[in-house]
Amino acid sequence: MSSRSRTSLRLTAIATVAAAMAFPLLNAPTAHAASTAGGPITRGEVLARAQSWVDEKVPYNQSGYKTDANGTYREDCSGYVSMAWHLTDSLTTWTLPNVSTKIGFSQLQGGDILDYTDAHTFIFNKWTNKANGDFTYYAESNPNNPTHGPTAANINNASIEGWPTSYYGAYRYNHIVNDTTAGIGMWNPSDHYFHLRNSLSAGPNDKDFVFGATGMTPVTGDWDGIGSDGVGMYDSANHTFYLRNSPSAGGNDYTVSFGSAGDIPVVGDWDGNGTDTIGVWRPSNHTFYLRNSNTAGPADKTFVYGADGMQPLAGDWDGVGADGVGMYDDSTHTVYLRNGTSAGGNDYTISYGTPGDIAVAGDFNGDGKDTVSVWNPTTHYFDINNSNTNNDPSTRFVYGATGMIPVAGDWDGQ
Repeated sequence: MSSRSRTSLRLTAIATVAAAMAFPLLNAPTAHAASTAGGPITRGEVLARAQSWVDEKVPYNQSGYKTDANGTYREDCSGYVSMAWHLTDSLTTWTLPNVSTKIGFSQLQGGDILDYTDAHTFIFNKWTNKANGDFTYYAESNPNNPTHGPTAANINNASIEGWPTSYYGAYRYNHIVNDTTAGIGMWNPSDHYFHLRNSLSAGPNDKDFVFGATGMTPVTGDWDGIGSDGVGMYDSANHTFYLRNSPSAGGNDYTVSFGSAGDIPVVGDWDGNGTDTIGVWRPSNHTFYLRNSNTAGPADKTFVYGADGMQPLAGDWDGVGADGVGMYDDSTHTVYLRNGTSAGGNDYTISYGTPGDIAVAGDFNGDGKDTVSVWNPTTHYFDINNSNTNNDPSTRFVYGATGMIPVAGDWDGQ
């Protein structure tokens, strides 16, 4: 597993018999602590700042400036983006690319922008149906259409905001970070129930429902890129993924044959476009096979990583918006992580947990980076670690029961 934004969370959970695991991604806007001008800012804060000008009914005025709790910024389209990004000054449509990186339309996440450098820019809010191209946005357009949003549009339309869609480029602020947090949950192989919590604590479940079947492995991820995670199952016997866009019982939104019998599922946002897609790790040859879409077909990435007896992981360890891979060696309770999806040396080597633990990865504190935590099947302790270091757990609580398989995900999009 994002980031992100889409972020971005990923999880792995391997049961003793089923060798089960899951890796979700998180990517939804929630305002966090206020940023400083020109510094890192969460996607949630960008969108909260954008909404504040809608609430204040700020007019459009290319020569006027608005002063409020957000600072002082010009009352036009690029001044609006500058305010939302909390820049040190009001930039223009042709200078906003100086503080951002161009991305593909499919990679857009909340707080990114579409910018026609000669004339207009607006703020991407979220996908409402990514497969169809539907999304919402915020904009300062003209004196007759001042600050507004969230406004519906479609990325496939010939024009948006009065200009040809082909004139726009998608850009991501260089200091933006994902800001969603993972909840935890369990899947019970004996009765096929998911038990999900929106927070990191013991207590009543927020969702309980049946999904999957005996012998399957639970997975979670943001399959449709809208900012909250759905659930899924992987049947290793027939190497098929069954995925639901929501955390609920019901029919499958995607049924995808991928991999080979005996493979272990991994899911993540491999190309940084805000949508989680399928993959497998093959224990027999230590090879990852990853797909950039939730469809059958050849792997988009294939590489060797890991060793016998290890558990594969996926997560946005460095907060860049795309997932890397990792391995958990239960016998030595050591975590090995790579920032990319390739073979090579480890970017992080961490001692964490105790023998017998199941590794679980996710963005548990909303800082835009996935970290590796563990669940103990005997004591039922979740030990949540919010940094990829040898730190003691930041949070410990009892959750689940013997025989269950831990999962993590952003079930409520917050």
